[in-house]
Amino acid sequence: MNKQDRIRQLFNDSIDTKLAALDTLPPDIVRAAECMVEALKGQRKILSCGNGGSAADAQHFSSELLNRFEKERMSLAAMALTTDSSTLTSIANDYSYHDIFSKQIKGLGQEGDVLLVISTSGKSQNIINAVYAAHSKGMKVIALTGKDGGDLARILRDDDIELRVPGQSTARIQEVHLLLIHCLCDYIDSEFGPQTCLR
Repeated sequence: MNKQDRIRQLFNDSIDTKLAALDTLPPDIVRAAECMVEALKGQRKILSCGNGGSAADAQHFSSELLNRFEKERMSLAAMALTTDSSTLTSIANDYSYHDIFSKQIKGLGQEGDVLLVISTSGKSQNIINAVYAAHSKGMKVIALTGKDGGDLARILRDDDIELRVPGQSTARIQEVHLLLIHCLCDYIDSEFGPQTCLR
């Protein structure tokens, strides 16, 4: 396979994974977006976390809410738990890397808040611990996963929502995760129009 054929194959694999997600995920995307909107309208916030590329996705999501997505609207309460290097490194050093998100949630999370966790494998212990911490605070969890959902899928409660990408490739799953994030942001945009924009 030459280099251009390889690139075409990557494009086609991404398209196929997106189409597979399209067949199964839209109802749950709507449920997840409604959960977020309910929290935001109730003066609650959305915390987000992930590792590596998923950390970047968590930050991407929070920036779209705090600033804007595609419409002018008020700033919305969102925080990525991946951005404060002093907090992350102090927790990792004094306790464990497994606790870098859960300790933040225990301090910042409130009942009615939403936790968005992003993990392609569903196996990261710091993400698992984050979900347990969110449950202890009375928070709902929205999980973007892939593959078989891992241990993360098994600890979610009935009122949590899993958006599992039907794929095995980490890269293809991450590409769909970004699309899911944009779908959530678009829905949120539609619920917070310019008439509520704070100047």
